[in-house]
Amino acid sequence: MAASGFEGFEKRIELRFSGHDPASGKGLRQLDFFTLEKVLHAVQCTVVSALGNRYFDAYVLSESSLFVYPTKIIIKTCGTTQLLKSVRPFVHFGATIGLALCSCRYTRGSFIFPDAQPHPHTSFRQEVSYLEENLPPNLSIKKASVMNAASSHKWHVFTACDEGRTVGGARAADDFYTVEICMTGLDPVHARKFFRRFGFVKTGDSAGREMTEATGIDGVNASALVCDHAFDPCGYSMNGVDGNRYSTVHVTPEDGFSYASFECVYSSIGSEREILEAVRKVAEIFRPAELSVATTGAAGEEVWRGLAGAVGPVGLGLTSCAADEFPDAGIVVFQMFGARRE
Repeated sequence: MAASGFEGFEKRIELRFSGHDPASGKGLRQLDFFTLEKVLHAVQCTVVSALGNRYFDAYVLSESSLFVYPTKIIIKTCGTTQLLKSVRPFVHFGATIGLALCSCRYTRGSFIFPDAQPHPHTSFRQEVSYLEENLPPNLSIKKASVMNAASSHKWHVFTACDEGRTVGGARAADDFYTVEICMTGLDPVHARKFFRRFGFVKTGDSAGREMTEATGIDGVNASALVCDHAFDPCGYSMNGVDGNRYSTVHVTPEDGFSYASFECVYSSIGSEREILEAVRKVAEIFRPAELSVATTGAAGEEVWRGLAGAVGPVGLGLTSCAADEFPDAGIVVFQMFGARRE
């Protein structure tokens, strides 16, 4: 924990692999728990709860979440974790089962306590340099950008891929939106729901279930199977599993540096209304002073147009919007919302 408080803003990396797995077809899901824990130890976090279905495995971590698909790994961690130290071991373990890294996407917001971050997260320039040194040479197409650079809150994006994964090629077969929401200045009344009651003797999982139901998080996607965990004395994490889609929520509720995040993936075909409804519900649950939304997808630009209407009922208005295109990721649209001026 930083001297001033806990860093809620997550670092997120998505690693995609290709190759032939004749043994089982499970791909990366073959990696056993000991192997995953070994990688997480380098990052400085551990697994606290897990859930899976026939498509992927979802792990709640001591700092955020890990999702393992047959050819894709998504890991996001908060606090002072060293997320990028997971890249080299995941590439190594993937190679042991015949899979090679073909793309990498790294994103994060602006840290609340940047001076507390350890190497290689001391700056975005350092993060990019570290990735370039540790990614395999076949990932030759790269782009790094700080979006919304003139604002106090920025969105940092780095992508790298091989020549076969440019937009319109292999990426088109994976036609999903990724929606990443970051919220600060949570309404204190709502934030208090993520503190464990004094003398509360339930386990972290059972206390997490109570928070999920009490706050309405289970209604954001009612069809999802939820794995949730409450930390002591406060804080909350949740993963939702719905077919081949995941969702995840993480909350740091302390006054002065309160933070919550919501992330989900949806098909980019016909999901706009569903995404906007999820954003509306999340904004209502936390009622933040500021909220950012980054939407990423090959299909690009449709869903972001309705976000102002989704967060308007809690008094938030659009303050800035930036868009850029990245190899293998598609179009990233980053929007900031704050209190509307009367």
